[in-house]
Amino acid sequence: MSKRQIQKMLRLMASGEPVELTSPMASVKKLAKLAFVAQQFGYEYADVRQGGGNNSQLRMLIVPDPSPHARSRAAQNWAQYPNAGDGVSLPPLVPDAFELLKARINFDLTGKSAEKRMGYGALGVSIGCVFIAYRLGGTSDDFVIAAVIWLVLMAVFGIGFVVTRKRNAKFAARLQAAGFMPVTDETGRVRYLPPGGQMPGHGNPFGGGPYGAQGPAMPAAPAPGYGQQPPMPYGQPQPQQPPYGQPAPYGTAAQGPYAPPQPQQPQAPYGHPAQQNPHWQPPQR
Repeated sequence: MSKRQIQKMLRLMASGEPVELTSPMASVKKLAKLAFVAQQFGYEYADVRQGGGNNSQLRMLIVPDPSPHARSRAAQNWAQYPNAGDGVSLPPLVPDAFELLKARINFDLTGKSAEKRMGYGALGVSIGCVFIAYRLGGTSDDFVIAAVIWLVLMAVFGIGFVVTRKRNAKFAARLQAAGFMPVTDETGRVRYLPPGGQMPGHGNPFGGGPYGAQGPAMPAAPAPGYGQQPPMPYGQPQPQQPPYGQPAPYGTAAQGPYAPPQPQQPQAPYGHPAQQNPHWQPPQR
């Protein structure tokens, strides 16, 4: 987990939108550390997928956490670590929370879906061995060679299947002991979610992104009436309006809940006269 990655992640989180992070070396440990930092500032781990050439990359999605507990924790951490944007001044790593994130990421990568993929791979190998036997000539010796290849590959798949299932059972037991509940999405994939959590993206957390198809279009929001504020993006609070007849301080910018607090500009005392040009002369009549 480099300082540059954390700086980039916190900048993207300031928008209040879902953020995608990439680990070129396929490091679960690195992604779990990034997810832990994101949790300290109002975001939550959503999902992870393999990508890149030979599945050598891991792509993780984090989304805003609108729960009051998450917002309170984010506000407290921004107040305690105002220089967190430098990628160094961060809250200390909590081992238990870090291990739970590692278990969630590992299970999402090698859960029931990975077991299904291994089953499909074994079926493809079986068909391929029969095809090889016919390509070699279709004699009894050719089928013997294909059978030997099939047995070797099935042994490899069998060992991989047993190891993967054992790892998944270990991760699932750890998550269940922490109160996480198994949930099956619309594609049949089993996920473990924290108590009270729900699956982002209606079962497809990467929906609309490079991982899945676009979800159904949302109906357009009605135009706001006179004097009404338009709806804000997801996770953004509605701005407070000043009382009627009292203008807001000049230069005050809107600030999202996931951005670091901005320093307040000093205001001139009320009634203080503006500085005039000493060389100003009244107009001549």
